[in-house]
Amino acid sequence: MKPIALLPLLAAFAGSALAAPETYMIEGSHTLPRFSYSHFGFSTQSSRFDKTSGKIVIDRQAKTGSVEVTVDTTSVDTGVPLFNEHIQGPDFLDTAKYPTAKFSSDKLKFEGDKLVAVDGVLTLKGISKPLTLKVESFQCMPHPVLKKDACGANASTVISRTEFNMGKYAPYVSDDMNVTIPVEAVLE
Repeated sequence: MKPIALLPLLAAFAGSALAAPETYMIEGSHTLPRFSYSHFGFSTQSSRFDKTSGKIVIDRQAKTGSVEVTVDTTSVDTGVPLFNEHIQGPDFLDTAKYPTAKFSSDKLKFEGDKLVAVDGVLTLKGISKPLTLKVESFQCMPHPVLKKDACGANASTVISRTEFNMGKYAPYVSDDMNVTIPVEAVLE
């Protein structure tokens, strides 16, 4: 259960040229990292995290920035309360000891003016590993409801459960977890 990945995507906020760095605060009701994995080969199970916070600082002209994202791992939502408890237990997220996962980055990758990836470090269950988020879409524009500038992105990665001491039942329950992160952030 590699939660986090959510967070790195936020760095995906690049777009039209600006003269200085801008700070965007992650909007938690539209930033819900998801993870999926093969369950004994029977099916692909999908879950999400309901509480994410953080900020993205971006200078679109210089094509630089940073991302800091925190995922509340106690907010895991499998759709079944009993299974939420199971996933929060010591064999997986161990939320009693590690109630958050964090992603930090200061490296955004561009192809021309298009943000394509965010390189950073994911800390999950007290273990820190390098992580690259592939940015599949990115857009900045005035938010039609909030009447403030906002940016949004979709990013993805694959995380190994065993690398974060969460490998129970591997390989029957797949070690690789697909992580997708829809992210929205509003100019501070």
